[in-house]
Amino acid sequence: MASLIPSVGKAIISGRMIGASPTQTEPHYMGWGTGAGAGSSASTDLSGPATEPRVAGSASLFSTTSTNDTHQVVATLTANAPKTITNVGIFDAAGSGAPASGGVLYAIFDGLSQALNQGDSIQFTARIQFV
Repeated sequence: MASLIPSVGKAIISGRMIGASPTQTEPHYMGWGTGAGAGSSASTDLSGPATEPRVAGSASLFSTTSTNDTHQVVATLTANAPKTITNVGIFDAAGSGAPASGGVLYAIFDGLSQALNQGDSIQFTARIQFV
């Protein structure tokens, strides 16, 4: 599975580092897509964003190679209809509508292929390691 922090995601990271009370919202909303296109540095949304609303995940620091070098988000998404999930993303806002709009794409995880029935759920653990 390929993962990518697009240009807008890098801007979020920089914004979170400024001052004692950063003005950039913490990216911890997760959504999934069903499209075939791969993410790129210019991506602003998922490929074929699904109609389910984004879910607020639980964000934490994780130690991969050194102490707290990884941003981790854990969230459970539930299918509202049969579909095949091909990509997952983390955003800085829940968004609204179907598919959800609003929020900035922080990270993309492409290359999934998981068929789901209505009511099926997947708990994702997404990690972005800073090396």
